[in-house]
Formats: sequence, C-alpha cells, structure tokens
Amino acid sequence: MRCFFEKTATVALLSIFAGFSAIAQSVADKSETLFSINNRPVTIGEFVYLYEKNHQNKREEFTKDKIEEYLNLFIKYKLKVEEALFRGMDTTSKFRKEYQTYREELLKPYMPDSKVIDSLVLLTYERLKEEVNASHILIQLSADASPEDTLEAYQRIVELRKRAVSGEDFAVLAANYSEEPRAEETKGNLGFFTAMQMVFPFEQAAYLTPIGEVSEPVRTQFGYHIVKVLDRQPSRGEVEVSHIMIRTPAGVEDETARNTIFDIYDKLQKGMDWDELCREYSEDPNSKEKGGRLRPFGVRAFQSVPEFEDMAFSLRNPGEISDPIRTQFGWHILRLESKIPLPPFSDMKASLTQRVSRDERVKISRDALRRRMRKEFNYSENADVKAKLLTLNDTLGEGEVSGVKAIRDEVLFTMENRPYRVGDLFSFIKQQRSLGQDSPETMEELLTSYVDRVQIQLLEERVMAQSPDYRWLLKEYYEGILLFDIMETEVWNKATEDSTGQRDYFNKRPGKYVAGERMAGKIYTSQAKAPLEELKKMLESGAADVTDFLANHRIRRDSGAFEQKERAIFSNISWSPGFHLTVQNGANYLIHIQKMLPPGPQTFEEARPSVISDYQTFLEDSWISELKRKFGVKVYKKAKKRAFKRLIDQKG
Repeated sequence: MRCFFEKTATVALLSIFAGFSAIAQSVADKSETLFSINNRPVTIGEFVYLYEKNHQNKREEFTKDKIEEYLNLFIKYKLKVEEALFRGMDTTSKFRKEYQTYREELLKPYMPDSKVIDSLVLLTYERLKEEVNASHILIQLSADASPEDTLEAYQRIVELRKRAVSGEDFAVLAANYSEEPRAEETKGNLGFFTAMQMVFPFEQAAYLTPIGEVSEPVRTQFGYHIVKVLDRQPSRGEVEVSHIMIRTPAGVEDETARNTIFDIYDKLQKGMDWDELCREYSEDPNSKEKGGRLRPFGVRAFQSVPEFEDMAFSLRNPGEISDPIRTQFGWHILRLESKIPLPPFSDMKASLTQRVSRDERVKISRDALRRRMRKEFNYSENADVKAKLLTLNDTLGEGEVSGVKAIRDEVLFTMENRPYRVGDLFSFIKQQRSLGQDSPETMEELLTSYVDRVQIQLLEERVMAQSPDYRWLLKEYYEGILLFDIMETEVWNKATEDSTGQRDYFNKRPGKYVAGERMAGKIYTSQAKAPLEELKKMLESGAADVTDFLANHRIRRDSGAFEQKERAIFSNISWSPGFHLTVQNGANYLIHIQKMLPPGPQTFEEARPSVISDYQTFLEDSWISELKRKFGVKVYKKAKKRAFKRLIDQKG
C-alpha cells in the first residue's frame, strides 16, 4: 500500500486549433477536483497517474468496473491519510526523518552530483590504462598552517618552478630543496605509478602534465608540490610470480648465500624441479610450501624492493626464470606464472566504485560542484552578518544561543534572489537535533550544511516544475509513510494483540469457522534422512520423550490438527494413521498421523489465524465508516466521468 500509487491550409489550421483546445482541456482536467475529503481536494491528475502506474501493461483492467473498484479503494486510502494528518503524525521527528531519507533518495537521480562518482570511476579506469613516471619537489606544509606560512611555502615552490622551467636540472633541485624524506637519495623520482596510488591532487597534476614539462604548484595534505613528468607507458596490469629466497642481512655481503642462490639457479637450468628446490632451499616460510607462489601484484606494490618489481615485470613468458637478484631482504630467483592485463571496465566497475567512493577525489569533486551550483543559484553571502554569526561559535547550546535574537532577522545570504535569515539557520539547526543527528562542531559547518539544504530545496522546486511524475511520487511517499504508521496503530496491532476482541468476534459468528477432514498428529523436519529413520523406530517402540534427541539432531517438530490441503507434503503420503517418511524440496519429513478428525467446527485456537485476518478487516471497515462520518467524502460526478473516460480511452 505504500506505493499506490501523458490537407488543405484550412484543415491544417482547424487541426491546430483543435489540438490546442485538447491540450488546454487535458491540463484543466488534471487539476480538476475529482473528490474531496474534509474539504481537501484530490485531483483527476493524481488519480489517473496512480491508476496508470499501478496497472502498467494491464490493458484489460482499464474498464469501468475495475476503475470504480480502484476509486473506492483510493477514497479509503485518502481517508486514512486525512486522519493521520488530523492527528499531526506528519509533524513528529520520526516521520520527518523517514520522509527526509526517502526524499533524498528520490532526488538523487536529479542531483548534479549523482553523476560525480560515475564520471570519477570512468576517469579513474581510463587512467589505470596508463602508467606515469614522474619526479616531484615538495615543500612541506600542514593542513592547518597559518596564512603567513602558507604564503611562504607557496612562494618557495613558485620560485623552484621558475628555476626548473628556466632549464635548471630538476633532479638537482629536488635533491637540494625538496623536503620529501630520501629526496637527496631519490632526486625526487617516484618511478612509474598509476591511478589511485597517489593523493588525488597529485594524480591530477601528473596525468594532466605533458611529458618533459613541469606542473603548476599543487597543494596536497603534505604541502606544495611541483611535478615533472618524465615518461608514460601503457599499463602493465598485474603480474604473478613465484620466488625462491635466500635471506641475508641488509647491507651485509654473505658469500655463502650468494653461492647457494647461484647453485640453485644452475640446478634449475639443468631441469631440476622448481617446487622441490623451493621446498628444500627457500627461506620464505609463507610461500615455500606453495612453490614460492605470491599473490598477483601491480606497479608500486613493492616500493621498498624496486629491484624485485622490475625483474618481475621484465619476465615475458609464463615459466620463464630470472637471473638471481639481490634486494635488501636477500637473494631471489623469480619464475613468471602469469601476466594479468587490466580487466574490462564492466568487470572492475563495482569494486572501482567502492574504492572511488571512499577516496578524497569524491570530496574534492563535490566541493567543486558545490561551488558551481552556488554560482548557478546566484548565491550571495552577507559577509558582515556572517562575521557576527561566527562570533557565536563557542556558545552553541541546546536552544537558541545568546546574541542570536539581535541578528535573527538579518539576511545571512540570498539564493535565487530569495533572502535567508539568521533565524532560518537556527530553525534548521533545531530540526537537525530533533532528528537525532549530531550537529557539526562549528558554526561554519552548520552554515555550510544549511546552504546545501537550501540548494537542494531549490533544485527540488525545479524538478517538481519540470517533472510531474516526481511530484506525484514524492506525495506518494509522504502519504505512504503516514498510511503505514496509522494502519499499524489502528488496525494491525489491534487485530494481533486484542485477544479479547478476537474471541468476541469468533463467538459472535458460530458456524463461520469450519474445517474439513483433518489429521491430528506431528510433523518432524530435518535436513538429513537418517535421524528421522531412527526417530521413527523410537516412536514406534513407544518412546515417551524424544525432546533431547530432537535437539541433538536439530529436528523441528510441529503439532496440531492439519487439513490435507494445508501442506504440500501431505500429497506425498497416504492420508491415514501411522508414520510416513517423505522428501520435499531437499528437506526430509516424518509425519505421524495419530488419528483422523471428521469435518466440523474449529476451536478458537484452531481458527485463530483466520480469525485475526477477518478481525483486521472488520476493524478496518468499522474505522472507515467512522472516518467517512467524521470528514465527509464528496465525489464530483462530472469530474469522475471525465477521469473514467480518460482511462478507458487509453485501452483502445
């Protein structure tokens, strides 16, 4: 129910006029009142929209009788919603929170940033097709640096860029001036890397700078950088290798280890078994029993041992064995197992979307989008009022803070030429707290959240003006939440919990609840057949208590009186007293029919499931009658005729 619910000149001219007339009539029909409840109008347009939506691809249901039936249901629906509105159920924090969640989800496809992640995922995949070799110079700067320190760092990086662009050796500049650890040793060179291996602003600079050129200064969480792109190459994807390793201490020449690795290499060249040699000699305990096999890895996965990575990617064909190489961990011989190219976009999209969604590139892109949207909505901030507001930052409390009253009517900002005042901001803050959300720590963040909310509201106004379907769907969600809440209160919970009312309903309808022939007995269910066979023997021998056996073998037991039509498993057995084993849909059953019961009246306990269902319908019908008397329902005959005609005409 939540979801209840477009030959001659004279003839041509007449045709145009007729078309205009039909359009005008159609528009008028949509806004015409079909019926009213408590003087609240319901239009033809809403009724037609919901009927079409709920009867898609069911042309046979566009008949007068079917539409009449739906109209009666729709009136009952609106009566329940009117009662919920009358009680103020749409003003509770629970309702506002749930409705706001639906609203935001419904608006997402229309939001400009709904395409941000999709476009970033595609951009990232395109970049994964390429590896960039770059060097950089870093001037360190903390994220919360003072304006003076920021300016100084920026001027230093600008000066270094001027020198690099003028022809000075970038590597020398990096070794002498870069504040990156090990810059003197690496001369700023980062080797080859690909997308999502550097912070996003740095990645942007590297991928957007041509080979041989130096980027403009770029700010990251580490400080200011300039990036020189040295080379580009197609992605090498991932590589999977096995290795045999002989450990040596870092920086120590171990002649024994060197002789051992070359001896192993000679044995491999003579055709000895790789796995056998790996088990015997390799000193990598995590891989030696698996033939030295390592997980597939991509570029920069072994940044601390670049020799290992370079050798792995240099191998060409599966089974090819490398020369012995030395790393800081010891000596290695590598064998290529496979080369794994970059998978197709369709295979990577899901996992890449998850990675991108958690990456800072999303925040950076959304911040840029926020600035563009501010411009589009003509956002203008009153700097003086904002300055006054920010002085209240440390005094935020549960209610309106001291000092707000003096400025609450002052315009804080305008958007779409509409004024938004300080008091509007504090109403938003109170609402957020009543919805159970944690308020941001600073007034600046609260203001940003409020401007974002206003922006979304303005966007929603545009969408509603351009998309009638959105408007109807939003209303459907609104009323659907109210309907669920009030039905739960007035019907569902009452029908389930009111045992006195259930019994009274049952007693006043003798002869209504009658059963056919039934069996009295037990149904045992198990995933395995053997325990049921053993249970059958126990029961046949007269075992009095099998509770422990059932628990130990995870056998479920149902007892009661059952009609043959109640369970599909009954069609597999003879309908007579005794023990019956059967299987259905992979589950095993032991059915013990103790005796047959003749047709006759059901007890209240036997009929209770049916009684609850009927009692619920009774409560709802009685309630609807009360609501009709309380609010009144007025159906407009001419409007009803036009609505029916519009729907029936579509059938043809």
